[in-house]
Amino acid sequence: MKGPLFYSKILLFGEYGIIKDSKGLSIPYNFYNGALKVDENPTDEALKSNKSLHRFAKYLDELQSKNPELVSFDLESLNKDIERGMYFDSSIPQGYGVGSSGALVAAIYDEYANDKITVLENLTREKLLKLKKIFGEMESFFHGKSSGLDPLNSYLSIPILINSKDNIEPAGIPSQTENGKGAVFLLDSGTIGETAPMVQIFMENMKQEPFRKMLKEQFVKHTDACVDDFLQGDVKSLFGNIKKLSHVVLDNFKPMIPAQFHKLWKNGIDTNDYYLKLCGSGGGGYILGFTEDIDKARKALKDYKLEIVYNF
Repeated sequence: MKGPLFYSKILLFGEYGIIKDSKGLSIPYNFYNGALKVDENPTDEALKSNKSLHRFAKYLDELQSKNPELVSFDLESLNKDIERGMYFDSSIPQGYGVGSSGALVAAIYDEYANDKITVLENLTREKLLKLKKIFGEMESFFHGKSSGLDPLNSYLSIPILINSKDNIEPAGIPSQTENGKGAVFLLDSGTIGETAPMVQIFMENMKQEPFRKMLKEQFVKHTDACVDDFLQGDVKSLFGNIKKLSHVVLDNFKPMIPAQFHKLWKNGIDTNDYYLKLCGSGGGGYILGFTEDIDKARKALKDYKLEIVYNF
């Protein structure tokens, strides 16, 4: 074992919207995690990860040459460990929208960054924004463009409220109700989603005025309302807003929803048994679900595997 465990994350609200300054709320999800490791007898998976770390180390070398005042790494140690066969041992599914690359970025920063900002110090807004910027640059290696939010969440392991691009803060979320019937859950789509092509589709759509108008007047509006309701524990209002958000996503983000789920998505809105939304960039991976009655949702979705994330 080389370093500590870093957890997966779930962006409850804000996917796509945060690119356009909506609010967002991201929470750690401790069910999955990853850590840097060195093994005597590596598996094929470990060898693949090690190869990827080789490329990542080259990228970090370029990053610090290009932007020395942002971040620098102990590349000598990093390369030495990679030569020894270091890899990222992770239970976080890739392409599922729960932050597999984010946890890796957090682990590398934690182990090899010089003058790193630590979780233990007083995390001012400046420090949070600097971390987010560093992580965004690091994670761009994997996605082409990254907000830096996934690694930030993984690194700090606390809920993070995004008020806007330049305004983020640790968030206190209402504590879970042990035997509450309401729940946030993950639904496994059974396919892998690729982030980059989905973001590409979104950016193309953003060139169209009607799409931009919808994003601002509906998508961002409902997302912001959901974040406020969730943090205030206003469950009744929250479900009203999630229903609206689910509807807007079904109408305007069809390519991000795997085709076989269009009907299931609409069914939730029609019956009010559950509401679905994107988990991360969509296109596959997990779909995020919200329900006021988990038994009803389980019955309606009996053919699928549900993982509970949070109880109301």
